Amino acid sequence: MRLRGGCNSPLNWAGGYWGCSVIGSLASLRPEPTLWQALVLGFIQGVTEFLPISSTAHLRIVPALLQWPDFGASFSAVIQLGSVVAVLIYFWRDLVQVGRGSWRAVRQRQFQAESFKTLVGILLGTLPIVVAGFGIKVFLREPPRSLGVIAAALIGLALLLAWAERAGRRTRTLKDIDVWDGILVGAAQALALIPGVSRSGSTLTAALFLGFERTPAARFSFLLGIPALTLAGVVEFATEIRFTPETLGSVVVGTLSAFVFSYLAIDWLLRYFQRHSTRIFIYYRIGLGVLLLVLWQAGLVH
Repeated sequence: MRLRGGCNSPLNWAGGYWGCSVIGSLASLRPEPTLWQALVLGFIQGVTEFLPISSTAHLRIVPALLQWPDFGASFSAVIQLGSVVAVLIYFWRDLVQVGRGSWRAVRQRQFQAESFKTLVGILLGTLPIVVAGFGIKVFLREPPRSLGVIAAALIGLALLLAWAERAGRRTRTLKDIDVWDGILVGAAQALALIPGVSRSGSTLTAALFLGFERTPAARFSFLLGIPALTLAGVVEFATEIRFTPETLGSVVVGTLSAFVFSYLAIDWLLRYFQRHSTRIFIYYRIGLGVLLLVLWQAGLVH
């Protein structure tokens, strides 16, 4: 897979994918994943993109534990399109309803309509992560990708999520959403630029703090992620990847794998939150963060 100029694309960062390690030249060759490796990477992407456990962290950690080469951020960003298609299909009726309802609200000047407020919340909520991505590109250039940062982010967000579980009233649904909810949850989404935080984790945490029930909070998190994930995937697809007969198979397998497991993960999580809290994810994040710190300090992962 040949990378082209654009590793520092702010839209790439907006999607949460870090780690383009091309230094100096604007084009270099990356190792090609086998079909089995592409299937596994698609599984990791699909499952972890929408669960509050950080897809970036797992796409960084699992290959290191399996002693696989670094296939690059561009491969992850392209197979991310499978996750985008999954969320679009799963929430297609919701998106159509929001679109039609918003158009009707504008025509009738009913700006307090639920659909219109949801659309405005999604659009405004997307701005912080795009602005933050540009800022990181201009001022930092290199994101903090060390395993120590990832471990700290895993544990830190877990503690915030635990606090949100205790402090959140959980009395609000999507009918109660307003513009400020979109802005505040969108600001939390920008924290996903730190690898290990998790876009779904940060937005879910913010929504719980704002008093939303778990299932509506997760639904809004998924809807809010559509613009950022789509922009990131499309930009990477257009600027970073040059397909060859050798790479096409792994990209197709990885993308299809990401699509299938993303769809299943979305459906499972929404059903899970109807009866359960986020406790299992809090414990998992803390355990993984501690394990990663131990392995990193022992020099067993790099």
